[in-house]
Amino acid sequence: MSVANDLDIVERDGLGLATVMARKGVTAPAIGAALGLDAPRGPTSASNGQLRLIGTGPGMWMAIADTAGADWVDGLRTRLTGIASVSDQSGGYVIFRISGPSARSTLQKGVFIDLDPSVFGAGSVATTVVAHIGVTLWQVDAAPTFEAALFRSLSRSFREWLESVATR
Repeated sequence: MSVANDLDIVERDGLGLATVMARKGVTAPAIGAALGLDAPRGPTSASNGQLRLIGTGPGMWMAIADTAGADWVDGLRTRLTGIASVSDQSGGYVIFRISGPSARSTLQKGVFIDLDPSVFGAGSVATTVVAHIGVTLWQVDAAPTFEAALFRSLSRSFREWLESVATR
């Protein structure tokens, strides 16, 4: 949905989303090897085209599949058997894509971290608060395009806040 000429807000549908927590002593490279990508070792993101890992803390990631059937998380669990715990969060979270020339300045109105491209560029991730709502925020590309994952029950409040500040 285009809110202003230079801002688009899209609630992404059909995604698979899970939390991944490495078992004691298991490293990011071991997780990455099992998933076929370079697992982030900090607050960054990585993708192999089918799965994106968002670094949310030491040994913790949010795994996102752009297309996911009902049993997608079973495949993820199988690949990570013995090295990580996996919990399907697809029904509990929603992901908004915020893009356009004013995406950064709009988000900056409610985020208490510096979104300047010199410190928060493509691939950067932060778990923070936006307008009193806990979100995991990452920058997808330099366009800029951002994505924000938050509890589904707060999606209406988040969208209303975005639409409100976008028109100011």
